[in-house]
Amino acid sequence: MGYTLPSKSSPAEQARALMASKDEIEAAIGEQGEILRTNNADMHTPLVDREGFPRADIDVWAVRTARVRVIELRNDLKEVRERLGKALEGVYERGKGTEEAKEEEAKEQKLRAFAKVNSVAPGSPAAEAGMQREDLVLKFGHLTSDAFTQSSLQPLAELVAANENKSISVLVRRAQATIALKLTPRQGWGGRGMLGCAAFPGVPSASHHIFSGVIFCLLLAHSQRSWCRI
Repeated sequence: MGYTLPSKSSPAEQARALMASKDEIEAAIGEQGEILRTNNADMHTPLVDREGFPRADIDVWAVRTARVRVIELRNDLKEVRERLGKALEGVYERGKGTEEAKEEEAKEQKLRAFAKVNSVAPGSPAAEAGMQREDLVLKFGHLTSDAFTQSSLQPLAELVAANENKSISVLVRRAQATIALKLTPRQGWGGRGMLGCAAFPGVPSASHHIFSGVIFCLLLAHSQRSWCRI
């Protein structure tokens, strides 16, 4: 190999460097081809006469050297073209991924909070997941605000119960930032329930919901208490 191939970090930078390498190699092949043409030879022209002696009408050493160099450069060019193709695919995929990320971010911006975290028990699954007091819950698994009414977080409680020891993706808004968490409901963490956190529904009001994963409590405006075990 006569050329050192670039090792840039960015796919676009790598593609640009590979294009430059390709141009250099093609130019070098052209220079070696000119040496062959000067000697009225190509890659297959015989270098000996009928009697088996080196031809006197051409520079045998120059032709042989040029042929070897052309073969090396063609191998280099083949590898550079293969790497360039992969780099260009990376540029395309990265651009596509950026657009998808923007679309996903736009969707996240449209999500409405359906619960506000009021407390997180130390050492609980919620704490281990990174959930904090005052977090606004935008998405819990597949659940968004459309899945809830103003008086019930029952769908969330059911989802928790159905996913014991399974990771649930959670999106929360914290200080104007949208943060993705992975929460795994489980028993036996040292406290009550499978989550270990409490939350108000939507914008805190007279109704107060507390969910701990196993017990889902609903405190109504008239201080009546009902229990829903899941």
